[in-house]
Amino acid sequence: MDAVKDADVRDVIVVGAGGMGRAWMDVVQARVGLRPSAVVDIDTSAARAAAAERGWDVPVFDDVTTALREAPADLLLNVTIPEAHRTVSEAAIRAGIPVLSEKPVTPTVADAMWLGALSVTRGVLLATSQSRRHSAGISAFRAALRDLGGAGQLETQFFQNPRFGGFRDEMASPLLVDMAIHQFDQARFLLGSEPESVYCEEFSPSWSWYRGAAAAQAIFRFSNGARFGYAGSWCADGLMTSWNADWRASAPGGSATWDGEMTVRMQGAEGPEQDVSVGSASEGLDAALTEFLTALDGGEAPSGEIRRNIRSLAMVEAAGESASTGNRVELDSVFARAGAAALAEAEAAGEVEVVDQLRAWEGGPPR
Repeated sequence: MDAVKDADVRDVIVVGAGGMGRAWMDVVQARVGLRPSAVVDIDTSAARAAAAERGWDVPVFDDVTTALREAPADLLLNVTIPEAHRTVSEAAIRAGIPVLSEKPVTPTVADAMWLGALSVTRGVLLATSQSRRHSAGISAFRAALRDLGGAGQLETQFFQNPRFGGFRDEMASPLLVDMAIHQFDQARFLLGSEPESVYCEEFSPSWSWYRGAAAAQAIFRFSNGARFGYAGSWCADGLMTSWNADWRASAPGGSATWDGEMTVRMQGAEGPEQDVSVGSASEGLDAALTEFLTALDGGEAPSGEIRRNIRSLAMVEAAGESASTGNRVELDSVFARAGAAALAEAEAAGEVEVVDQLRAWEGGPPR
């Protein structure tokens, strides 16, 4: 940091000092050109401890509004629990501070549409960290699918057994709401298309230690005709998959697989099975941060920019609705209801610019 001129340093407020908050703090610490300016958590002792562990001599706060008023900020990392995401991001946007948020960007599509409209009208960047789009393995797998003519059938299996404790153990739909969005977003990335409908069942295996449904199976139809099948569990002891899941795709020119790590294989209609070269790439949280900072410097909008990411969130909401009703759900209906709810809220609050933006987004933000 000493070699960087102050004019070239961005001040960062980190909101959330739990496990993921600490992971993001480590990413900030390792990045030349970023300087922590405050840590926020409703548990100030946790915020103080997290800062001290990293040698940060920064103020701690128990609310984001005070932090934004009293600490310098060029960007804010929102690493709170999902229920707090909208409140924290909204406060920063209204203060003119760009936000990189942990997923989901908000708990509901209606909240995301409202917040997205606010972001656009204020000209303040809001993006979600879809960190699992960023890996050398998924890039190689995507390239293999393109070489094979594009996947018409994509399947993924995600089986892990984390004992988190805390809020996830109490969620009604911990797998769908807190984890499946990663695989849903990866499917959009791999297929290069957008989801249209889903049929989903979620359930609670007898041995699960979660209060809510920790397992699910779903099938999505995409606008290009492709199908995406998802099977997952957060209470699967033994033979776990990668945290990036295990993938298989069928395409006009053959099939390809990815183990979620560094092994990608493909085979055409004729010829031998072959390994696909997997290069190196910035991955995970660091890559998501790089993408965000590049956008702040005038580069392309990040892949997690709220208008681009909202369809991944809509996949989660539609899957949850399907699981609760037992019916296939069209994503257009999710956006219609969410848009109407967001519009009613904006009208009641007298947010004229937000109202105008939401009306322009009838049927959802641009694809």
